[in-house]
Amino acid sequence: MRKKLLYYTAKWCGPCRMFKPVILALINEGYNIEIIDVDENVSEAKERRVSSVPTLIFTEKNKQDRRFSGAMPPDQIKSELEDGGKYETIDV
Repeated sequence: MRKKLLYYTAKWCGPCRMFKPVILALINEGYNIEIIDVDENVSEAKERRVSSVPTLIFTEKNKQDRRFSGAMPPDQIKSELEDGGKYETIDV
């Protein structure tokens, strides 16, 4: 199973609105990304301990690998999804 990005967002979040075109472009390129609105999916956001938006969680086989808060450059997202990334893992 290839890596997946869980992208937690909210309609009221200014940075999320600015970052949305980047996420949609990556989806159009074929990257495995799921957009999750924290206000519409409160229990899932709590389960994943999402406390700020945007939050990006990279998963593989439904296990959390890496978590980042805030926007991220598209090339870094691609790197994370393609080869596991070369960036430091953040444990939560």
